[in-house]
Amino acid sequence: MEKVLLHVCCGPCSLGCFDKLKDKKVILFFSNSNIYPISEYKKRLENAKKVGEIYDFEILEDKYNHEDWREFVKGLENEPECGKRCLKCFEFSLKKAVEKAKEIGCYFFTTTLSVSKYKNSKDLFLIGKKIGEEVGIPFLEIDFKKDSGYEKSVELSKRYEIYRQKYCGCEFSLKD
Repeated sequence: MEKVLLHVCCGPCSLGCFDKLKDKKVILFFSNSNIYPISEYKKRLENAKKVGEIYDFEILEDKYNHEDWREFVKGLENEPECGKRCLKCFEFSLKKAVEKAKEIGCYFFTTTLSVSKYKNSKDLFLIGKKIGEEVGIPFLEIDFKKDSGYEKSVELSKRYEIYRQKYCGCEFSLKD
């Protein structure tokens, strides 16, 4: 069975992805140095781990380094939500994901970010594909929001009592 590393932005979003990855061995990777404050990061991590336990998936946690993320998006602080800062943020997280995928011997990597109705999957796919080609690990272009993926994530979050956040994650998205 092929191993796929699934970058997990949060517990709820991951719940809308699993049925499209049934034929793969899924390894969850929580890499979210963009999340602010640290208390929010810990809450999202705790709920992602809960999802991993429910579905019996291994979950790996990346080192939290908000300062590195801030430096990566420097100059884009005033960009609107879904603008250039978000694209740069996706790049940051997907680079971390492909590095981990290579390290642990995954055939593919992908992200839960495409389940959100607020994210442009085509942008994610362009970034993921480019990063994957650079490292030699293919990015799986799966639009998890299709076939009611977002709605399923909301429903399953309620069923399993998974915390659903009210903002994307960074301090700049708190303003919007």
